[in-house]
Formats: sequence, C-alpha cells, structure tokens
Amino acid sequence: MSQTATTEVKRPEDEYLGAGPSLGYGFQHVLTMYGGIIAPPLIVGGAAGLSTNEQALLVACCLFVGGLATMLQSFGIKFFGSQLPLVQGTSFAGVATMTAIVNGDGGIQAVFGAVMASAAIGFLIAPFFARIIRFFPPVVTGVVITTIGLSLFPVSAQWAMGGAAVANAGDENAIFKNVCLAGATLLIIMLLSKVRSAIISRLSILLGIVLGTLFALAIGMADFSKVMDGSIFAFPEPLAFGPPTFQPAAIISMTIVVLVILTETTADIIAVGEIVDTKVDRRRIADGLRADMGASFLAPLFNGFTQSAFAQNVGLVAITGVKSRFVVTAGGLIMLILGLLPILGRVVAAVPMPVLGGAGIVLFGTVAASGIRTLGKVKYQGTPNLVIVSTAIGIGMLPIAAPDIYSGFPTWFETIFHSGISSAAVAAVLLNILFNEIKLGNPPKGEGSVFTAAPPRYVRQESLEHLQGSLREGDTIKNGKLVDAEGKEIPAITASGEVVQAPVVENRSGSTAGDH
Repeated sequence: MSQTATTEVKRPEDEYLGAGPSLGYGFQHVLTMYGGIIAPPLIVGGAAGLSTNEQALLVACCLFVGGLATMLQSFGIKFFGSQLPLVQGTSFAGVATMTAIVNGDGGIQAVFGAVMASAAIGFLIAPFFARIIRFFPPVVTGVVITTIGLSLFPVSAQWAMGGAAVANAGDENAIFKNVCLAGATLLIIMLLSKVRSAIISRLSILLGIVLGTLFALAIGMADFSKVMDGSIFAFPEPLAFGPPTFQPAAIISMTIVVLVILTETTADIIAVGEIVDTKVDRRRIADGLRADMGASFLAPLFNGFTQSAFAQNVGLVAITGVKSRFVVTAGGLIMLILGLLPILGRVVAAVPMPVLGGAGIVLFGTVAASGIRTLGKVKYQGTPNLVIVSTAIGIGMLPIAAPDIYSGFPTWFETIFHSGISSAAVAAVLLNILFNEIKLGNPPKGEGSVFTAAPPRYVRQESLEHLQGSLREGDTIKNGKLVDAEGKEIPAITASGEVVQAPVVENRSGSTAGDH
C-alpha cells in the first residue's frame, strides 16, 4: 500500500497522515505518557540504591525499549503487534513487586531475571489467554489496579520527604521544606488541571514537574551541575548492571503481575478497537499480547522492565479522533531517539525528589482511581463480590501497612506476598473462583451473607412531614410521573404557580408515592 495522505484505506487505523502531522501527533502521545514512563525506573532505581547516573541510564533505557515496543505494537510484523494505535511503556503494575524483589538478596539483577522469565511464560500463554481471561473479571482486575495505586503511595510520601536518606535521618527542618515543595508542585498540577485548555490539562502532571523543578531551582533546592557529566548521545549498553539472575519466588511474583498486564492489554486492545471502529478478533489480540511479552522479554537485555499498553494514550485517541496507527509508530520513534540521549536521563534524575513526590500523589492516585472505576462496574447486590473486593484489598494492604508481617515465613512466600499487588491478585483470583466459579455450597440467590444484601431502605422523617398535605391515598409513581388513584397525572408547580416538568425517579417495584 502506498503510504500517502490521499491513499484509500480499508481500515481506519491504516490512514497515513504524512510525516509532519504523524510526528506532531506522535509527540503529543509521548508527552501524555512521559510522566508515567519515567516514574518506574526512578522508583526501582531508588529502591536499588543506584547512583544518579545509574538511574539516568535506567530512564534512558526504558524510553529506548518503550519506543521499540510501541513501534512493534503499532506497525506490527507477522505474529507480532495488534497494528492499532497503542503506546507501550514500562508498566506500573510491576513496580511494587520489582521493588520487593530488589530489596531482597538478588538486587536489580534478580528483577531483570524475573522480568525475562515471566515474560517468556506470558509469551507462551498469549495465544490461549482469551480462554482463561474469564478468571480475571472486573472484580479481580479492579482490585489489582486499585492496589497498585494504593501500594505506591508510600513511595510518593518518601519522595515528598526528600528521599529515603532524608526520611531515615529524621531531619525535621529538611522534611518540612521538602514537603512544602511537594505541596507547591501538587498545587501547580491542580491549577493546570483546571485550565480550560484541554492540552494543558492533559499534560498537567508533566508541566507540573517542569514548573515545580524550576521553582525548586529558583529557591536553591535543585542541583543540575552534574547534568553535563557524561555523554550526550549513546546507545544503551546491554546488561549494564550485569547478567540477570533467576530466583523462583521472584519469577512467580512477576508472573502474577504479567497475568494482570495481559488482562489490561487485552482490555486496551478491545477498547481502542471500539474507538477506532475496527475489527478486533482473537488472533489480533494474541498478536498484540505477543508483542507485549516479546518486548518485555528483550527489555532486560537493554536494562528495561515489563512493557504494557498505556491506557491514558487510549483516551487520547478518543479525545483527538486521530486513529492512524502510524502516528503512534512516529511516537515510538521519538521515544527511541530520546532513549539514545543519556543527558535527558540525567536531567530527569536531577529533578528534586519532593517535586516527584507532589506529582506522585496525582500519578499514583490516578492509577488507584482507575481501579475504583473498574470496581464501579461490578455488581454487588445479591452477589459475594463485596466480600471478594474487601478481603482481597485488605490482604493486599497488609504488607503495605506492616512491611515485616511475613518476615517469619519462608523466603519464597515472603518474596511473593511482600508485594501488596501479588497478595491482592492471588487473593482476588482464588476468592473469585471460590465464590463465583464454584457454585457448590453457595446460598440461594438473594440469601446468605449480610454483605450480599442490599442496604435497608428508609425515608427521612423530615421528607414525610414535607409531603403531608400533598399526597393522598392511592397516589402512585408510574413512568417517572406522579398519578392519583384514577390514573391522572398530578402536575408539579413552582412557587409562582407555573406548571413544570419534574419527573420522579421510577421505582422498579411500582411502589406507591407514600413509600418514596
């Protein structure tokens, strides 16, 4: 197919807008997800105790790998890539688990090994994942995504205090100044989010980090003196932190994360297919998942982590209406080029921790809110789903609230369940199977645990007193309107006597007006 702006295309996503527009819209995609893609290497690198230059290398490598993964996913080759406008990047889903692994005996090399092994497992099951996705309904994925966001808040708090060293030292004066800077950054992001410009609002987190950093620089709380130390352009050094090591418990933990990522990517592929108005079948989903896992498998060779589709960029496709996959391919090329600029990684690594802490409140909160939105689609009345959600999230929060809770357990168990995400995922999947898949022993529908019952219905006394003198025996609500015993509609009037349309919410049971 000749890729020209006037080419007749068969699929909406195959439209080619030309080099200039593609690069412009592609850069918008990069800006939209930039804050999200640089956070994971900073979190994991910080937990591993890496130097500023080493963290800068991680950031550059994650941009490089994300660019390659995005190009593979959007452009596609045989058996790899959904050929849809999907942006790939380092997944937030694995951050807490990788942090738990890096704090163990293996360090960051064990993280790379776990990422490679779990990605290989994900690659093998990708063609069959559509058959087991039934074990990951919204009640499970919602719990996991919510836990991902909640489990990252301690990181945001530590950043806001100035990092682990400052927090552990307990310097109250330094902590006070750092938290104030984090609060200023958060305030900037809130103000930018309220701006009428849709572009500025969407980029509020990234712009907030930039403006917060400039403010910190002005008051002497930022140091960019070492940004020029090192090369400006360099190809990512393969295995810069040494060869990966493979620990069974770490691999199991990351495999749980990979199952969640496969579920998220499947949902993103289906969602963007609906937005673009194109056919998405089982084979296309499998091709997309293979690209996801293939890129994740190769990522550690270039010092990167697990890759997944970025949901915020799916939203950007819906907002802009630009359906071309080549726009996202151009965005991937931009990310790849940025990954070849270590100086950019050093600039990011020099951003003051409190600035990242202020942005992290919104960034991690957005992840949690996304999970809550998913849980909002779950049916609770007459089902055991409330028990599943409450118990799984509770189990997921245990290692967050008390990090040493599993210190007396075997090492393999502690590695898996030290991560709140792994804990919540295991609990949610098993409880969903127990309550929703295995029907044997379940109470009759509408009976059983108090958690499955609808909340008791009541009417405030003040409301009844207000209605006295207005309602009569036999008044009923039908089709959202108040009618008398003879079926005649009772009009609603204002204080001035004007008749207005004031529909009443219909009660499915057909209760009388006196019950409302």
